[in-house]
Amino acid sequence: TQILMDVANMEGGLVIGTGELSELALGWATYNGDQMSMYGVNASVPKTLVRHLVKWVADTESDAGARATLLDIIDTPVSPELLPADKDGRISQKTEDLVGPYELHDFFLYYMLRCGYAPDKVYRIARETFEGKYDDPTIRKWLKNFYRRFFTQQFKRSCLPDGPKVGSVALSPRGDLRMPSDACARIWLDQLKEI
Repeated sequence: TQILMDVANMEGGLVIGTGELSELALGWATYNGDQMSMYGVNASVPKTLVRHLVKWVADTESDAGARATLLDIIDTPVSPELLPADKDGRISQKTEDLVGPYELHDFFLYYMLRCGYAPDKVYRIARETFEGKYDDPTIRKWLKNFYRRFFTQQFKRSCLPDGPKVGSVALSPRGDLRMPSDACARIWLDQLKEI
């Protein structure tokens, strides 16, 4: 990151951040590595929306090569790519296996921050929304993980670079989310134990 920023400064450019709202919420970034940039263009765009936008571009793209590349990106599991693919090209480190499905996390984040719902209500509407796709233990597991990670990773959001607010939820410490880095998730996690 320091080298990229040094080069950007020498060239009169910017290091644009690749992280988005979902990764910021979960702290799924290396502190002062991919967490840091000079401008975070995707700071308020959830990962599920990024995937839908790429799919829309692929569906409306007239160039067959570009369309194939975009669809290949959509079909590739989300990965930090810290470990190389095996000899058959299979990815061994899949983000959603480690932190949970982004569609659940984006759902939890929206209803927690935008609506201010408590964990029991977020859980209840998640059960109804994802009925037939995720069972109750799976939703409970990832909701607990979401709250734990959201609180423990606030220190990464406290020093975020500037970025635009695109939707109705953002995590900028200069506007939408004023949360201390040492906030504790105990109250939220205790409520989940009662579900």
